[in-house]
Amino acid sequence: MSIAALIAWVVTAAGGFVLLGKWIAHGGARSPRTSSFPPAVIFGHFLLAAAGLVVWIVYLVTDRALLTWVALALLVVVALLGFTMFARWIPGYRARAASGVPAHAGATASERGGSADPSQPAEQRLPVAVVAAHGLVAVATVVLVLLAALGIGGS
Repeated sequence: MSIAALIAWVVTAAGGFVLLGKWIAHGGARSPRTSSFPPAVIFGHFLLAAAGLVVWIVYLVTDRALLTWVALALLVVVALLGFTMFARWIPGYRARAASGVPAHAGATASERGGSADPSQPAEQRLPVAVVAAHGLVAVATVVLVLLAALGIGGS
């Protein structure tokens, strides 16, 4: 269970890196006006997730049960921040989908052969598939870490 949790956590982190990179590339970190996500929430989510992953790796090396609970506590905070961002992202996504804006509208000018829409918030340019996969694997990660902390399924 612990190794499955590690794999899920690493996959989740990879998706998170993609999302963070796209958010920064589209101006999300430049000014709060280019995003409805406060940079502190984005970077807090990233840093706490990375810290939790490090704690989990230390747990795997040392086999100290207390570290599973520390990692889980960090992961719960990360999940709350992630859910907060998702809740703020979904209305913009729905509005964009309802208006019939094509999926490539969030792409850069070079990616779609036109000019970028600077009025669109940075988070609305994130790939929907990556957002969905990141969230789903993150939920699996929380469940696997909880099961490992409870000693269910072996190490």
